[in-house]
Amino acid sequence: MTGSECSTKRIPVRPSTWEELYELREPGQTFDQVLSDMVAREKRRRLFEDADRKMRDGHFVELE
Repeated sequence: MTGSECSTKRIPVRPSTWEELYELREPGQTFDQVLSDMVAREKRRRLFEDADRKMRDGHFVELE
């Protein structure tokens, strides 16, 4: 990260949450990387969930 990309923010979390987040880290991985990965996975999960809901509700039509 460059200096302009890196800015320190404090996010208060319970000790139990911090411990679980710490356990998700891989060797050498920063908390920023862990959180970024979690955000990307959640965005992908929401996209698929939204697509599934639209398919169930009949918002998609088959292509011929």
